[in-house]
Formats: sequence, C-alpha cells, structure tokens
Amino acid sequence: MSTGIICEYNPFHNGHIYHINKINKEFPEDTIVLVMSGNFTQRGEVSIIDKWAKTDIALNYVDIVIELPFVFMQSADIFAHGAITILKNMGVDRIVFGTETLNIDELKEIADVQNTKDFDNLVKNYLDEGINYPTALAKATYDLSNIKVSSPNDLLGISYVKELKNSDITPITIKRTNDYNGEELTGEISSATSIRKALKEDIDIKDCVPKETYKSLKGKLYYNEDYFDLLKYKIISESDNLDKYLNVDEGIENRIKKYIHEVNSLEDLIMKVKTKRYTYNKLNRMFTYILCGFTKEEAKTYKEPEYIRVLGFNDKGKNYLKKIKETSKLPIITNYTKKYKMLDIELRASNVYYILEKDKDLTLEYKHKPIIK
Repeated sequence: MSTGIICEYNPFHNGHIYHINKINKEFPEDTIVLVMSGNFTQRGEVSIIDKWAKTDIALNYVDIVIELPFVFMQSADIFAHGAITILKNMGVDRIVFGTETLNIDELKEIADVQNTKDFDNLVKNYLDEGINYPTALAKATYDLSNIKVSSPNDLLGISYVKELKNSDITPITIKRTNDYNGEELTGEISSATSIRKALKEDIDIKDCVPKETYKSLKGKLYYNEDYFDLLKYKIISESDNLDKYLNVDEGIENRIKKYIHEVNSLEDLIMKVKTKRYTYNKLNRMFTYILCGFTKEEAKTYKEPEYIRVLGFNDKGKNYLKKIKETSKLPIITNYTKKYKMLDIELRASNVYYILEKDKDLTLEYKHKPIIK
C-alpha cells in the first residue's frame, strides 16, 4: 500500500513532520511517495533552497521523491492535475493533504458544485464584473453551496478532489494547525511563509524546522527579489513581445512597460502593476514565466506529464519503484534526457534559478543522479 503527498517544502518544517507522522501512525506499512515542486513553486516563488537539498531532507522522512515539472507551476487546477496524474501512475492508494477550514465531505460537495454549467456561468459573470479569478471562484461556490472558501490550502484541496473523481485513490484530509499564509512565527509549528520572512530578517528559526533543514538554511538561499535585475532587463529588451508569455493577458503588458523604468524591486513592480483583476500571486507567477521564458504556446502544448522523474528514494522506495515500473503508463526516469521537451523547459528554468551563482555548474540539471538513502 502507498500514500501520496503533494508538496513544495519551501522549506521543509515541523508542520510537514506532523503531516508525515500522522500518515505513519494511521498507515504504518505504507510507502510514502512525494510529488514535489522543484526550484520554482506554484505561487511563482523561487524555492529558498534547491530541489536537491529539499529531496535530501525529505528522504529522512519519506520513501520516494518525484519532481512535479515546472510547466505545472500554474493555477490550482493545473498544479493539481499534473501532480495527481503522476500519483495515479505511481499507483498510490490514498492522498493525504492539509486543509484549513473544510473537511473532506465539504470539499467533495464543492467539487461537485464546480463541475456544473451553473457554476461556470456564475464565474464568467463575476469575471465580467472585473473580479479576479480566485474571488470569482469563491463567490460562485458560496452562491451554489453556501460554503465559504478562502484559504489557499482549501482551494488546492478542492482541485485535488476534482482530479480524483472516478479514481481508485482515496483523498484524506489533515487539519492544518496554523495559517498557511501567516507571516509571523507561531512557535514550533510555523508556516513556510513566516519562516522565509524570518530568515530575511535574520530571525532564528531553529525551533521551527528539523535539524536537516536548519543546516541547509545556513547555505545559499534564493529569493525572487534577487532576480529582479534580470527580470527588468528581459522586460525592457522584449517589451514588444511580452504578451507571448503565460498570464500576460488583457493588456497587462502595457502597465508593465509603463512602470518598469521607475521601479527598483519586484515588490514595487507588482504593486504598481496590480489591479483588481490581477492577484498578487498571479502577477508573481507571471513575472516568473517572463523570467524563465515560459510561453503561452508551451503551456498550451504541454498539458500532460510526459514522464515521472525520480529525484530520490530509499530502500523501501527502490522496491516500490521496481514494482510500479511494470504498471505505470508514464515512463519513469532517473536521468535527464533530450527525449522530452518538458524536461528541456525544466532545464531552462533550473539554469535561470542558478544563474546568479558564478561558480555554479549549470550542467547540474542533467548530471545529477537521484539521491539514494
């Protein structure tokens, strides 16, 4: 038997250990399979430590780490589709994920509501009023179910449940013990957002993370702001072609071109460009797509995982991988190969991620072998 987890681990902290311990207590014999975002995350953030460091840490607690390709670092539904398609091919029996306010029955009810024409029409009407997409979803959901949805984890949970409909995988929820977006440390279990903020402010986070994470966080850390000069150069040099990049829609490129010369940070740029229609996270993702050269055409072309890329495993995971290779409809790979265009996009994104390190070997993406513990 096996349990799947969809994660970002930005960074891995005590709350994640709590999650894994819950699984181990309930399903002690299970192989735990992670599908983890790599060097960039779903909200458009760069990962504070790279995917290999995250994998090395995670393998102290789980059995297999699979990379969720960069092309699925999009909206909740697309993120969920990529991750769950991989977990289906990995043959997991259940997926366990955190929620903040809703239980599994409410998530299933909302998932059914969101699969109706009435829901689609309501969302369209709200969008036509100039409301941003997440708010339109929440308002339409409340209109049809009388259930309020606001937290990012609940929104992701709904997307997971929709993807799992008519599958043999059982969704199971664990109540989160802290605010996903909370910016202040709350003791031993604090949000990843608050931990990243504390690190920027040179506040000690030793009590909030396991020793493996604490050690990794003493090394090179990555932040979106570090790439602003590169982003600014790319925007200025490609000002006439910005609309080819994903999420650059509805004339937003005109606002970008208007303000790019008068700002000196990513935060300033986002706040200048931001409108009622564009959420902070959507803009953050959009600027990540511009930085990494991820186009609308690529997003349209690569909607389904082409492969399952293993970043690491232990002995238990190795045995599971041997078995699952016989049934997976997707090829399971452990090395970079030019066979898959989706992997070329991953290489491009990773090279951008490491570009500020003068001594970094940019061949790492296709030379690095899976981590074995």
